[in-house]
Parts: sequence; structure tokens; C-alpha cells
Amino acid sequence: MRKQIEILSGAVVVIVVVAGLYWLGVRSMAPAHQARAATMTHPMAPDFTLTDINGAKLSLADYKGKVVLLDFWASWCGPCRIEIPWFVQMQEKYRDQGFAVLGVAMQDTPDSVTNFYQQFHLNYPVAMGDARLAALYGGIYGLPTSFVIGRDGRIYSQHSGTTGAIIFQREIEQLLADKSETEDTDFAPAGEPEEIEVGTPAEANADVPGVDISKLSPAQLADYKKQLDGAKCTCGGCKFSLLQCRRDDTTCPVSRKAAREMLKQMQDAKDKSSVTSAAPHS
Repeated sequence: MRKQIEILSGAVVVIVVVAGLYWLGVRSMAPAHQARAATMTHPMAPDFTLTDINGAKLSLADYKGKVVLLDFWASWCGPCRIEIPWFVQMQEKYRDQGFAVLGVAMQDTPDSVTNFYQQFHLNYPVAMGDARLAALYGGIYGLPTSFVIGRDGRIYSQHSGTTGAIIFQREIEQLLADKSETEDTDFAPAGEPEEIEVGTPAEANADVPGVDISKLSPAQLADYKKQLDGAKCTCGGCKFSLLQCRRDDTTCPVSRKAAREMLKQMQDAKDKSSVTSAAPHS
């Protein structure tokens, strides 16, 4: 009997210790998660206008005042096929509360997208995307990539790869509960926060996609392109020059970062030269 009591007491101690460690772990992780969430920025979602697969205009500006789930996907993408039935259900469930799903098909064909649309009974607009739109939304490095946008037109979360339906639902319900069209500073991502990076029209429309070259003179631009053409992309797959990679694969994060760094070096050198030439000579 005594031995049984000792075993039982030991088991209780183990349970208490494990529970305590778990609680401490939760408490120690929560502030870190909250700190990451607090430092997340909520940039304005870049506007765009496309023609959907039914021939109607699809403009993000028309959805101001609604909570929007913007989904970049493809008919051949396995994880996309998992998520899209959820989005169909969410569109049906939250539509009357001011919610809308918008689909943008990437690296796909109109026929494949139309067949998919009919087969999966999509109940929200879908349009064909392009490299320019991808550049506006940070490059879209993989599919699916989804953005949850508030009534104020700001991006509150980004999700890359398959994301649980409950995460989307929690974030959507948070934003639907806020009836104002001002920034929701209390928003807390339901999943692991991802850094949100958006582009500008100047970057998306540039001759060097993803880089704002609008402030370069013709001579400077020619010199910049020459430097890009003389440097290799180090992504490990394309073996292109930085210039060719930016033009042929606008989603490559390696060439984008390298091209931006090269431009910054040029601009820093120009600024330093200007300061030196303007300094009084003794």
C-alpha cells in the first residue's frame, strides 16, 4: 500500500511539474508572439483593376469598406485545391457581414482556370494575374499566397502555403467585428505573423522589375543596367545575369534583393560624390 502511495505521489509530482513547465512555456512565448504582432505593419493593399474570367471588371477599390481575402493561386497547385473549398464556404458564411473573397490565378491558362472555377463551384470573382500584379504584392514567391485585408484597405496578414481554415476564420471575424474604416491597431494574427512587403507602381512598371529606377537619369540607368548585366544571380538555379533574372523571373527574391542593393550603392556613391564636390576647398 505504501509503495502504491509513493508511486501515486510521484506521478502527481510529474504531472504538476509538466503542467508548470507548459504554463511557463505558454507565458514565455505569448509576449514574444504579441511583440511580433505589435511590430507588424499594416500597409495599404495596392490597388489593381483586372477583368475576371466572366468578362466583368474586378477592381480592389470597389471593395473598400469590406473585409477581403485576396488569394493568389493556380489550378495545378495542390495546396490551393485544399484551401479553395474553404474559401467558397467562407464567402457563403460571411458575405452578408461585409466579406468578400477575390481570386487571382497565377502561372495558369484561362481554360484551366475556367474549368476549375466550374468544377469547384466558386462563388467569388477570379481573374488572371500577371508579373506586374505579383510585384505589387511583394513578388508572390509561392502558391498559394493569401492576404487578409481590412475594411480600411490595409493588409493585416499574409499567409504562404496551406493555412488552416480556422486561422482565416479567426482573422476574418476579428476584422468584421470592427465596423469602422480606420486602422485596427488591436488586430492579432491568428497564425504565425509573416512579414508583409508590398511594391509600388514605380517598381512594378520598371524596366528592371521590382526596383524603383524613376530617379535615375538616362545615363545612370544605362550604367545601372550594365552593372546588373555583368553580375550573376546567385539563386543557384537560373545562371542568369541579375538583369536577365529580374526580367525573366520577377518572383526571384535573390535577384530582387541584389538589384536593390546595387542601386543603393550607386545612389550612396552619387550622394558622397556630391557632398565631396560641394565641400569648400582650402
